[in-house]
Amino acid sequence: MASHRRPKQQSRARVTVLTTAAAAAVVLSANAANAAPSPKLSKDQVKSKVDKLYEEAEQATEKYNGAKEKQQKLQKEISTIQDNVARGQEDLNKLRDGLGSLATAQYRDGGIDPSVQLFLSSNPDDYLDKASTLDQLSGQQVDALRKIQDKQRELAQERSEATEKLKDLSATRTELGNKKKEVQAKLAEAQKILNSLTAKEKADLAAQQQRADRSSSQRVNLGDAPPASGRAAAAFAAAQAQIGKPYVYGATGPSSFDCSGLTSYAYAQAGVSIPRTSEEQATIGTRIYNQSDLKVGDLVFFYGDIHHVGLYAGNGQVLHAPHTGAVVRYEAMSDMPFQFGVRV
Repeated sequence: MASHRRPKQQSRARVTVLTTAAAAAVVLSANAANAAPSPKLSKDQVKSKVDKLYEEAEQATEKYNGAKEKQQKLQKEISTIQDNVARGQEDLNKLRDGLGSLATAQYRDGGIDPSVQLFLSSNPDDYLDKASTLDQLSGQQVDALRKIQDKQRELAQERSEATEKLKDLSATRTELGNKKKEVQAKLAEAQKILNSLTAKEKADLAAQQQRADRSSSQRVNLGDAPPASGRAAAAFAAAQAQIGKPYVYGATGPSSFDCSGLTSYAYAQAGVSIPRTSEEQATIGTRIYNQSDLKVGDLVFFYGDIHHVGLYAGNGQVLHAPHTGAVVRYEAMSDMPFQFGVRV
């Protein structure tokens, strides 16, 4: 006999949940449909945002440069220490061989001194701390043991120093990687904003940048300000020879530069070694706070955190590597917040 059971009904709770979800979906769809699209930025707004991102990228670039320079310095120091340790170990082995020769001679003469025998199988530090054993050694043996003990302590100290520097190197490499990512992220964000422009707007901005590069490099009245010194004049001449070369973060020439890469390169051509980063370059020489006291070739620093540097060119102009997308060129110092100059 067939069963006539009534079909099972959905629970009221489940029906309520489904109804609520459907209503929410309708509301969200309506909101999405009614949401106003993000307003398109004008060409000038895009330029302003991009310029700000380029400035932030340059800030990160100088930190990146500092970490890179520290890494290179640490690598050299570690290499030197490791070489010293290797040579020290050879010296230690020779000292031990020498003491072994003394022991051999003693054996031929009637047996090894118990104290020397003890040393050959243990640490001389424990050995020399016992004054009673010194009475059993010849002057030559005491001198040999002292040298061994000093060499062991020296090697232990150098190995400890190398270990600490290796830890510092690891942290510096991490910092270097983080700063590189930060620079790349800023540049990528700037490019994304630029990509929002129409082809005509992009062409207009590119033409504007080209006009700025060309006019500031070719038609600048530098006046007749004297150079700070013969070497400052040579450094400025070296920087002038780079006009038109592109800004690339982390670059020190000769085909491209960032701001401190240009200044350090220019002074290197004049036979003067200055630090790599703008922050460090600000610590050398004599500071000059009055712009009227500046001379050609002086380093000039901008922004509160000193993340930008160039060379004073005379008549209120700076010769510098400005930012990504620009080339080495002259520019009015009034375009940036001047902090002070440094006479190298």
